[in-house]
Amino acid sequence: MGKFMKPGKVVMVLAGRYAGRKAVIVKVRPKSFWDKTAYKRFVITTVGLCAQSSSLHVFILDVKLESGEYSVDIPLDKTVVNKDVFRDPALKRKARREAKVKFEER
Repeated sequence: MGKFMKPGKVVMVLAGRYAGRKAVIVKVRPKSFWDKTAYKRFVITTVGLCAQSSSLHVFILDVKLESGEYSVDIPLDKTVVNKDVFRDPALKRKARREAKVKFEER
C-alpha cells in the first residue's frame, strides 16, 4: 500500500477535543515511532473557523487522523514546527503564530 498521508494533505481529526475539525499534515512520524497505537499518528497544524467570524484558530497537536482527498500547497518552516515545540510553551506560541500568518496570507 502506498503512503497517502503526506505533508500538505487536508485531513479530519478523529478523536479528542478537536474531533471533526479539518487539519493539515505538517510532518509524518516514522513507523518505528508508533508503539502500540491502533492508528497512525502525525504532527499537524489544524485550522478551525469560528462560526461568527472568519478569524483563524491555529493549534499544533499530535493526533489520530482520517485521510481526505484534498491537499494544500502552504509551505511551513520545518525549523519552527518540529518536535521541540511540544517541550517549550514559548516555541509552541511562535510556531502557532507562524502557522496562522501562513494560513491567513491565502
